[in-house]
Amino acid sequence: MKSLRKTAVATIAGLLGFAGYLAGQTAGQPATGSLQSAPGQATQRPPDGPPPSDARAKISVNSNLVILPVTVKDRSGNLVPDLQRDEFRVFEDNVEQKIDVFTAEAFPLSMIILLDNDLKEKDAHEVRKSLDAVVGGLSLEDEAFICRFDEFFHPGTGFTADHDLLLTELQRTKLDTQPSVAPSSGGIANGPSINGHSAIGDQPNITSATMAIGGQPTKALDDAVFGAAQLLRDRNRNRRKVILLISDGANGGKKTNKMTYDGVVKTLLHDNIEVYSVAVASAFLERKFSRLVDYAHDSGGEVYFAAKRETLEVLYSRISEEARNQYTIAYMPRGTDRSADYHNVEVRVKRAGLSIKTRDRYYSGEIAGATPQ
Repeated sequence: MKSLRKTAVATIAGLLGFAGYLAGQTAGQPATGSLQSAPGQATQRPPDGPPPSDARAKISVNSNLVILPVTVKDRSGNLVPDLQRDEFRVFEDNVEQKIDVFTAEAFPLSMIILLDNDLKEKDAHEVRKSLDAVVGGLSLEDEAFICRFDEFFHPGTGFTADHDLLLTELQRTKLDTQPSVAPSSGGIANGPSINGHSAIGDQPNITSATMAIGGQPTKALDDAVFGAAQLLRDRNRNRRKVILLISDGANGGKKTNKMTYDGVVKTLLHDNIEVYSVAVASAFLERKFSRLVDYAHDSGGEVYFAAKRETLEVLYSRISEEARNQYTIAYMPRGTDRSADYHNVEVRVKRAGLSIKTRDRYYSGEIAGATPQ
């Protein structure tokens, strides 16, 4: 009898323990079939994808590392994916550096899609029809922010990884035809500004004109690249920060831009931002694309020329693939003058017949914004 009683007690205790385990496993989760949380209870955010690898984690936490995204191609222009750490050599100011972090893994992108808002009608028509393909080149871990520029810089609604939201915004971009106007809101105190307006905080109404193709005589391309760089500045270091600049390359110069070219490049180099330029058809025919080439070259990006819509669509996919799948080399500078603001960088690879593309310098000095004219 006593043994039976002990058995019953043990059974009840086990059931209570199992019930407690189930409660612990389901705590904070809505009941099956329920779409709402209890009143006042915060819903859980969806996961942001897999946790970062050791390499990305080291890059994220160590701000003293110099990060070099490196693209390697063969003679046919194909990406070379099978290089190892010991096949690379890195030099800073002619002093060879120890590679502290090396990985060939794909990094997620934080991309500004920077659209020229003052193109010729034929170019604008081809760009409009091609824009959906930009989203097609993004992965689920990438995020993008749609902006445009003419005489002013017009930020869109913010970074998002939701492809449907991006497509919706691009659809609105394609449909509007009213003349562009300056952003309506004022600048944020103590924040970076362009033409008297905040480079970060001005949010024009998305239902107003978002792709007005007009005949404005000037464009502030330098200011626009600076504004895009400011939006990317605080994105995580373990993401690849990219500006996709789609333009004819025309630039209004000192009368239109408040920022100097050198000051904008300083910002790009300081914050590890690459510019990938896509020159529309008229840019090539009229030889107006030098600014697009300069920004791509000086930031470690690339420039492409598109004669028609189909070319644009192919280029968007190629740019996303190339930017995401670069080698990443990071090192702690050793044996160089740390009081200097600019440092020259050279990456070499031992395997013959390969071409290397990366930035050839970086800026380590203090920076509050680009240099005004």
